[in-house]
Amino acid sequence: MLKRLLLAALIWLAPAAHAAPTEEMFAKLKAATEEAEAADVAADIWATWMESGSATVDLLMQRTLEALEAEDTGTAHELLDRVILLKPDYPEAYHRRAGLFLMEENYPEAFRDLNEALKLEPRHFGAWLGMGVILESLGGEKEALSSYREALAIYPLMPQARFAADRLAKQAEGQEL
Repeated sequence: MLKRLLLAALIWLAPAAHAAPTEEMFAKLKAATEEAEAADVAADIWATWMESGSATVDLLMQRTLEALEAEDTGTAHELLDRVILLKPDYPEAYHRRAGLFLMEENYPEAFRDLNEALKLEPRHFGAWLGMGVILESLGGEKEALSSYREALAIYPLMPQARFAADRLAKQAEGQEL
């Protein structure tokens, strides 16, 4: 339950802005030494992911967030389905829809959408985190650890991924005395 809430917060509360993330942004994220600094850079990256380049799609994404705030997941699903029909190369729509599927514990659909998001944006640390949550939920601790580590390779101070990776590493690799 806690994992789902953390993932939902990460997926749905990301802020919005304009432009694609730059290599410089990812370099700053990787080089950050303070969690707050890293969170600010991550928010900037996430903000760029929210901008699709289409006013129609951006409006539908805004309405999706409003539907989620109202706990109307049916409308959110419909809106995200439409976004993906309009702009099938928009990774954040797949990521957001995967979050809905994950909350419903519909792992096959969430897994499919996260794979699509990662195909379109391999540096999507949120998608890597979601992939880890799914794999761990299905008993694939080793694979989940690998996904969490992928997220950490991009965003080393990501709290959710660090916590999960540390926990799984102790289980999988043992703990020194």
